[in-house]
Amino acid sequence: MLPAVALAAALLAVCAPSASAILAHLRSGRALSYMPTHRTARRATQRFDALFTNLDYNGGPVMASNTNYTIYWDPSGAPEPYATGYKAGVNRYLEDLAHDSGGTGNVDSVAAQYNDSAGEFASYNSHYGGTFIDKQAYPTSGCPGATICFTDAQIRAELTRFVAEKGLPTDLAHEYFLLTPPKVESCFEEEGGFVCSAGVPGGEFCAYHGNVPLAGGHELIYSNDPYVVGILGCDEGIHPNGPSDAALEGGLSHEHNESITDPEPNNAWTDFGSTPVGEIGDKCGGEPGAALGTAPGGVAYNQLINGDHYWYQEEWSNQGHQCLQRLSFNGARPTATFTQGAGAGNEVKFDATGSTATGGVFRYNWQFNAGGAPIETSSPRVNYVFPTAGTRTVALTVFASDGTSIGTMRSVPVNAPGKPTAAFTETPSLPTVGLPLSFDGSASTGLHAITAYSWDFGDGSPLQGGVALTHTYAAAGSYEVTLIITDSTGLTSGVAHTITVEGAPSVATTTTATTAGTATGGPPANAAALTASVVLAANAAQVKASGQTSVRLTCSGTASSCGGRLSLTVKVRGSGHRLRTVTIATASFSIPVGRTSTVALKLTALGRSLLRAAHGHLNAQLGGSKTFPAPAQSLSRAIRLSAARARRP
Repeated sequence: MLPAVALAAALLAVCAPSASAILAHLRSGRALSYMPTHRTARRATQRFDALFTNLDYNGGPVMASNTNYTIYWDPSGAPEPYATGYKAGVNRYLEDLAHDSGGTGNVDSVAAQYNDSAGEFASYNSHYGGTFIDKQAYPTSGCPGATICFTDAQIRAELTRFVAEKGLPTDLAHEYFLLTPPKVESCFEEEGGFVCSAGVPGGEFCAYHGNVPLAGGHELIYSNDPYVVGILGCDEGIHPNGPSDAALEGGLSHEHNESITDPEPNNAWTDFGSTPVGEIGDKCGGEPGAALGTAPGGVAYNQLINGDHYWYQEEWSNQGHQCLQRLSFNGARPTATFTQGAGAGNEVKFDATGSTATGGVFRYNWQFNAGGAPIETSSPRVNYVFPTAGTRTVALTVFASDGTSIGTMRSVPVNAPGKPTAAFTETPSLPTVGLPLSFDGSASTGLHAITAYSWDFGDGSPLQGGVALTHTYAAAGSYEVTLIITDSTGLTSGVAHTITVEGAPSVATTTTATTAGTATGGPPANAAALTASVVLAANAAQVKASGQTSVRLTCSGTASSCGGRLSLTVKVRGSGHRLRTVTIATASFSIPVGRTSTVALKLTALGRSLLRAAHGHLNAQLGGSKTFPAPAQSLSRAIRLSAARARRP
């Protein structure tokens, strides 16, 4: 009998994948990346890279941290139960990843070398969010080949519904793994027809990942992991922990690492220049690499995480351009920067001579995201003619000679005759919380009439239109105000200013209001002056599981009471990865003079999600105004929100 390590090598020789994973472009225009079965034939791909076969940066985001959830869609009446230990084993794997977070002992350390234009890296910063059982009845099968078969649209709809029902976060820090029981299959539809999971006769994939854009700049990052235990082409049968290892071999670890480095498929780190093609897991085609030894029971393993033994695939490393089971990054990272200048017509001239790498930059890869092929060159200067005018996202990857890489991106205007120019002014020059700020876009110019003005004030408020308007900020801070104009021919132009809004001079200063007699029936001229002020006392507050929190306010003076409104705001990264101020709670108050009262605020679903994402501690700004008695008094204080711990019985 062969020893376990030799047996593993023999199995690899027989079962090693012959196909790379594939980026699929759906009829809806969305993209997803799937892990094909080992028997799936390769699909032709255009070769772009001139030399390197590394991953290139396309300009999109990575996941700087990842909190992972498992959702088992298992209503009553499912065809067959999950194998004993399947759920517990998958959950334990994600718990183990979280335990060893930040280390260099498993494949998640390979992904930590990849960055985005916001300065974030796909760090090995992993957390386990928990597990859920979805008891929602299965919808009518939407695809052929199996009695119960879901389309990707049905999966996205159910995940969106379930996550919203549970109040779970939807952002670039959380991923949801949907795992279905035996004989529950799935398909997605490309131009050529349906592509189905491995349990369907002729099925082509073991797992896939994608994203669902949601309102308000949110998105749901997900992975679909059908049941592949014992299915040849997905499950190699090397199970140090039991049947749950089939899920890892069949693509769960693969999709996890691809989500970290390319959460919006084909928008961050991808390679179309070699065979195999695709993302960080695709380029290794499911290959697990060398065994480290044998687990108890004599089964081979190649990953040791939190003391547990696992067997699953390697991931692609640009540094060293090879598939690896683990990486201790060494050396200095390159730097990537470029300038652009206008050429004739839609030509733009790019210059990346400011970029650096150890030993000198070896290769530059330019992604123009304009429908044409990228350009890979040893020269820092390239000229590119865009097919149309407008604003384009251009990404640059800089490589050292050993493949060590860094990426950057910028929005580049492509000029055309008649393109308008957006401009605006704001007054006063020193804006203050609670006081109107005037914006005027009449300085915008163009050869054609400007027909629309769209203002984004950077504080989460709705977009507004009009050439001139006013806006009042509820909290102190820096805000990016953006004006987009459109002319009568449909051409657009944008400009942004960063403004700093100052808080009230002192939140604890007593504000005096004097009510004088008037000819319209007010108090007589010799009436006593009414004074009142309100003070925020605390700089910390606990949030209950229901989302309710409270702050204490003190009212003093000679009036009967103080009245007004409070709001809690936080800074979040919105569209374009810009920081925006959003409101997560509001409340009105009325406090008798001479009293200290508790004012309750209820966090919105977004606020609760952000608190969970911050692991129970969230920095916010408590602001608002006292409107009675006049004049108004502004309130502002930084406050620390903490999730209240459940009491033990």
